[in-house]
Amino acid sequence: MQRRYPRLTIRVDVVVETLSGPVEAVATTLGAGGLFVASDAPLPPRTPLVVRFRLPGEEESLSFDARVAWSAPPGDGLTTPGMGLEFDDLDARAEHAARLERWAARREQDEPGVGSKR
Repeated sequence: MQRRYPRLTIRVDVVVETLSGPVEAVATTLGAGGLFVASDAPLPPRTPLVVRFRLPGEEESLSFDARVAWSAPPGDGLTTPGMGLEFDDLDARAEHAARLERWAARREQDEPGVGSKR
């Protein structure tokens, strides 16, 4: 499957805010269009939410309106349980894509092999 946006393999602490309240989790991949959040209790597809995180080594906290694009419940043994989150704002996606490219380039200079693309 061809991805619309490149993904970075990364471990980032995130806060997922839903109508039920905030949930702390870990994202394991990140791209301009969204991210994957590992979770043993993924939310159903189309659930609206806000996701907040900070890129490693950065001071600025990022916040995006998003929705659950797909969920992988625990127990199938084939995939990591969790959910794919898609950012809603197209302008924010473009800005985030540029930010990720700059961040990955800086990280690659500092630590070769870090922030590898999938």
